[in-house]
Amino acid sequence: MENMLYAEELVREFLVFRGFTNTLQAFDKELGTDIGKGFQVDKILDLIFSIYVPKFQAENLIELLRFFKQCFSSYETELISVISNLDVSILRYYIVYAIQAGRKDKVIELFDIHGSELLQKDQEWASWFAIPYIKTPQSDPLFRIYFSKEWSNALHLSLRNFVSKMFNGTRIPALMKISSERNMVSRLKGDIKQLNFKLAQLQALLEEKEAQLRQFRSNALLATEVIVGTNSSLNPHPGCGEPTVFKPMASRDICVSATSQAGEREPKHIDDIRPDDTQVSTSKISSQSQSERNTGNGAQREEEFSEVRVDFQETFLGHTSPISRCRFSATGDNVASASVDGTVRIWTYDSSAPASRNATIYCGAEIMSLEWECKSDRLLLIGTADGGIKVWNVDAKRVVCDLSCTEAFPSVLDLKCSPVEPIFVSAAASRGRGSSDIGKLGCASLTVWNMRMWKAMTVLPLGEDPPAITSVCFNHNGKLLAAAATDGMIHMFDMSAGLQITGWPAHDSAISSVLFGSDETSIFTLGIDGKASYSAVTKSTLFFFHAFECFSIYIFEWSLQNQGKVLWSRECSRLCNLQNSLHYKHEMALDADGRRLLVTSNSLRAPIYQVRGHAYGMRSLPHTASITTVDWHPTSPIFLTGSADHSVRVTSMA
Repeated sequence: MENMLYAEELVREFLVFRGFTNTLQAFDKELGTDIGKGFQVDKILDLIFSIYVPKFQAENLIELLRFFKQCFSSYETELISVISNLDVSILRYYIVYAIQAGRKDKVIELFDIHGSELLQKDQEWASWFAIPYIKTPQSDPLFRIYFSKEWSNALHLSLRNFVSKMFNGTRIPALMKISSERNMVSRLKGDIKQLNFKLAQLQALLEEKEAQLRQFRSNALLATEVIVGTNSSLNPHPGCGEPTVFKPMASRDICVSATSQAGEREPKHIDDIRPDDTQVSTSKISSQSQSERNTGNGAQREEEFSEVRVDFQETFLGHTSPISRCRFSATGDNVASASVDGTVRIWTYDSSAPASRNATIYCGAEIMSLEWECKSDRLLLIGTADGGIKVWNVDAKRVVCDLSCTEAFPSVLDLKCSPVEPIFVSAAASRGRGSSDIGKLGCASLTVWNMRMWKAMTVLPLGEDPPAITSVCFNHNGKLLAAAATDGMIHMFDMSAGLQITGWPAHDSAISSVLFGSDETSIFTLGIDGKASYSAVTKSTLFFFHAFECFSIYIFEWSLQNQGKVLWSRECSRLCNLQNSLHYKHEMALDADGRRLLVTSNSLRAPIYQVRGHAYGMRSLPHTASITTVDWHPTSPIFLTGSADHSVRVTSMA
């Protein structure tokens, strides 16, 4: 009954929307009578045996029987014959009831109006035409059975069972399924929420165990990195013994003495070492002090971030390989996601939103970049590893333009549309000779394309053999373009003049993502910085240092008003491990308010940093593999996380 009422409301809403007022009035009038009583068995039986028969409404009774014949006309022939037999029995019950009530006139009236029709259907009605004129029909052998209580009860029971069976087996109209499907979706969402909660608990337990295992391995590695042994049988006098030092083959030995008077350190020869009491310690000395690198003293570790409070979460499972990119459309109604097998899926996370734009696009090459048109929300740009740029029209559901970069620059690393002008910029790179992902990128090419003519307009100047550009970003009015390079440089271009106006070294090595701040007075970079690390062995007044190179990933917020000044920074090396980032580059996304920064992660959760705030950060709900791509909804606190587990999740923050 609930489904019926909901469907009727949908019909009313549609008729009002289309302006069919006359139809709406007729619809309401029909609903007022509702001859079928909403297909409720009890109400139909009451209508027959408590209203139409006792009140001698023969016309209404015959009209109801015709209605049910039409409803069940598509059923098998055997069922149709059963319906006809029940119709005959119900009319005979009406006649018997009228005779018993002393209303033979109602019987005569029925035969006068419908007698010929009844005879055409069944010749047995001929004997019934005499019943009004028989003095005691209940004693007549032909009619005696119909006056018995057993026959009346059998008719009630048979009619109830038959109507119940027919209604339960009736094909439900598609309009009535909407309510059922809506309720089912609601129940499934509840089940998914409970399962996600259980999954989050299990993932948290798994992460805790993995953290303990990593700590154990780290301690074991640290213990074996520098081992100082002394031979107790050696002569303790000068020149009679040496310590045994085990160290990595790639390390460098630096011998430094420490005086107790002024703390000055002078190099000594290794033969001068005395086997005195030994202490082992480790320290990490950065080429740039921690106070310069991290303006947030006492910052909370990512492992300690609280789990984000979720209003709802939807998981898209339409891909069959790891996700490489996912992006909200300009309005946030649609999502485009790409996987490493060269497939792009366009979908919507809201079950109430139309799915007319949903599509699957097969590009035939690895997809390296995705970008929605900023204005109409109608075009999707797809950059591939073979130098192609496909333009997909989501309304027409086809590729409307297939552009190609020059053969010298086959890798389309990033695409960005201007928020104002009908142009977009492609960052393409040639192929390098290195073994790492960064080393595989050669020189850069920044091309400006016209989106009306679909032709290249100009190539932005970067100098001779410039390092690859990994990420580009327009400011709010499209007049400035920031480009991040693999050598750690930030390049700023004036788009009206097509010239570079400034630039500065933001990181020691490659930058993988760049974003303008929401107030347009700063710019965010996510990149690699090198550090010199040392293992120190204290032996009385002497120190041994084993030095080796390591790398960390930092997020910096740079001031555009005071170039080179860092406004805010975070180290995210714990979650963004370079050695595990073989198939994707790390990226970040800033929310609509410019206060939260979402970053990809080699962990199962993505960190959400509070920009320039003292509030603690948060962590997303866990995937089952690393987070490879992220994005924020353009207006709402909703974010995307794509993962190597082939899934994309839409999470709304509570």
